[in-house]
Amino acid sequence: MTTRRNFLRAAGASLALPAIGRASEKLPSKRLLAIHVPLGMMPAFFFPKADETSSPYLDLLAAHKSHFSTFAGVSHPGVDGNHHAGQCFLTGAPHPGQPTFRNSLSLDQLVAEKIGLDTRFPSLAVSVRKGDHYADSISVSRSGVVLPAETSAERLYRRLFVAGTPDEIAATMRRIEAGGSVLDLIMDKAKRIEKSAAPQDRERLDQYFQSVRELETRLQRNIEWEKRPKPKVDYPQPKDIADANEVIARSKLMFDLIRLALQTDSTRVVTLTLSTFSVVPHVPGVKSETHGLTHHGNEPEKMAELRKIEEAQLNVFGDLLKAFRGVNETGGSLLDHTQVLYGSCLGNANSHSNQNLPLILAGGGFKHGKNLSFDSQNNTPMANLFVSMLQGLGIDAGKFASSTGSMPGLDLV
Repeated sequence: MTTRRNFLRAAGASLALPAIGRASEKLPSKRLLAIHVPLGMMPAFFFPKADETSSPYLDLLAAHKSHFSTFAGVSHPGVDGNHHAGQCFLTGAPHPGQPTFRNSLSLDQLVAEKIGLDTRFPSLAVSVRKGDHYADSISVSRSGVVLPAETSAERLYRRLFVAGTPDEIAATMRRIEAGGSVLDLIMDKAKRIEKSAAPQDRERLDQYFQSVRELETRLQRNIEWEKRPKPKVDYPQPKDIADANEVIARSKLMFDLIRLALQTDSTRVVTLTLSTFSVVPHVPGVKSETHGLTHHGNEPEKMAELRKIEEAQLNVFGDLLKAFRGVNETGGSLLDHTQVLYGSCLGNANSHSNQNLPLILAGGGFKHGKNLSFDSQNNTPMANLFVSMLQGLGIDAGKFASSTGSMPGLDLV
């Protein structure tokens, strides 16, 4: 009988992967970067008023106005549960706060399946902090399993750009093969359990088997990529920032590494969580913990502090857009070829509302410079935006999650 270990060994010789350097011989690939801000943004400062085209927060991004669009009156139908909703930002799976909740495939993972398989990392999940409230990662596999996010800039840099020594590569290969043998063992045990499992347990076992198959696929790819050289970049290896309150500096560092990862075609799909839960961000004028400030009760002093934090986050986002625009590629810039989604599954953290989500979509070849506004009571599904994004990436998609079509008013150039 052919074991998974033997299969993994054979896969190293048979797995078809692109030749290094191929990316430079053709037009740049399309990419996706999705950024989640778990605590949202205060609606009064984000959304333009009815007779206006900008807002205090959007004014901070004025230099990039023609490169992004904003959306009002958009949410995920059925996605409730206040902070629980964060895990559904890219999935739209309903009722995340219920005990029987099972998540579904996230947008980034579908995109990774379609356009990410020619790169070393089909996708990357990154976070500026660890252990946050339902917000560690927004990447979810087909089996509904949240994919862990990398929180160390130093580790991320090494994974992307530092070649291992022969001994390190050999050790990695041994770990990959050991992973295959472990899969053999647990799958054998699971198959025996399945024979006697009650009907209500079969679904959980099916989910488990699908997770194992996904892991096997990643192991197969790792075997071949481990033998290939990593790109060289003119950027020194960073040191991790130990202070958890330095969330703005951590965000800047992760933005730099994400730009390099996309620019070198090490990946084409990235998710990033920018959480400020349980910290007092090192922002001038801020002395209180962010989560507490979001429950400001409309007290001017608390709102003023929270505004400083949210403005600092948006200023860093503006720096990212500037950096992406500054990377020239065939046919445009890195931003022209990258869809950058920035937003939250909290429409109003003060009331724990999951309606009227603050959303920005930049770049990606769309006609921007718009504020698209929909019914504030009967919201347009956010998944409609996902359908338009998928189509903009060249992926044939008529539906995703709760979508009812594509996003009205959002057109490609």
